[in-house]
Amino acid sequence: MSPTYSITHEIRNDFGVPFTHRLLFDRAVLNPENPLLHTVFECRTDGAPRSGIIAVVDQGLANAQPDLQAALTKRFSDPSLPELREVLLVPGGEACKNDPTVIDRILASIEKHRIDRRSYVAIFGGGAILDAAGFAASTAHRGVRVVRFASTVLAQLDAAIGVKNGVNRFKKKNFVGTFDVPVAVVCDESMLESLDDRHWRDGFSEAVKIACLQDATFFDAISDAADLIRDRDMDAARPIIRRCAEMHLEHIGSGGDPFERLEARPLDFGHWAAHRLESMSDFGLSHGEAVAIGICLDSAYSHLIGRLDETEFDRIIDVMTRLGLPISHPLLADDRLLTGLEEFREHLGGRLTITLLDEIGRGVDVHDVDLGILRRAITHLDSNASV
Repeated sequence: MSPTYSITHEIRNDFGVPFTHRLLFDRAVLNPENPLLHTVFECRTDGAPRSGIIAVVDQGLANAQPDLQAALTKRFSDPSLPELREVLLVPGGEACKNDPTVIDRILASIEKHRIDRRSYVAIFGGGAILDAAGFAASTAHRGVRVVRFASTVLAQLDAAIGVKNGVNRFKKKNFVGTFDVPVAVVCDESMLESLDDRHWRDGFSEAVKIACLQDATFFDAISDAADLIRDRDMDAARPIIRRCAEMHLEHIGSGGDPFERLEARPLDFGHWAAHRLESMSDFGLSHGEAVAIGICLDSAYSHLIGRLDETEFDRIIDVMTRLGLPISHPLLADDRLLTGLEEFREHLGGRLTITLLDEIGRGVDVHDVDLGILRRAITHLDSNASV
């Protein structure tokens, strides 16, 4: 007879840790007359040494705004702010997430300049550099303080707001990463003015995404403003950016799964295909462009399986088109795309869980994908793109 085993002693303590996630919108935040930074950075009054800070800056942003480094130096010369010990320029875009030496450079700077757990890493740039530098900072000393200065539309309305960091390995998007809540996310509207048209437009795919999932009225607002947004009308774009950011922050704080312990990640509508398209294109497709295509693909699939009616599918295609975003790509016909489903399942763990649409404003999680219908959805998108 087999022996019976049981736990003889267990000690358990279920606990939670409170977090504050701050999102601030302003203009010209490095202007010495703007007090915003004093509300973000802790001013030491306990007799301890002055805190330090290094600034990690996207090289593309530095090129587009050549006065940025001087402005940083001048602003942090204020003795009531942390001491600026280095401005580190690194390549932006997916290049920084694909190159391990970028992480090593940031870690070396943190070590060299004694950036401890009461000091700061300030990151200036788009979503990719926020991911990469945030990953480095979250692993130094098991986490030093990070302030994100989001410089792109995509970062300000989505990427900078998440509580995760990651880099690409093994040709897989965000294969290595951490979860960490930044001290603050600062969205400086004036930084958007140096974006080229492509990177201005691509961020709005994430606004369409969250509107499709959660808020039909917000989708209507995006649709109404789409032509003005495409043409860079800031008065039209501003409320869309801020409402989208607010919705993402609400989801992180109140959605019940900020550190993604569950199988589903509902705000990743369209992302299983987007991540695969990015890597298949050697990141020639930007994240926002790939997300736009992924949303359209999952919307087409939702329509073909009888969930989303044709009128609503057409509205999604129309708003993407008027925003100046792609709705299809030749790589959709490459069977390598389908491995993105398994990579997505593996990334989350458990069952395959992707989000589809029952209607604009209402997403639904499913656990199976019919590959034959998915291929029909790709053909359906191609026919819409050629119209």
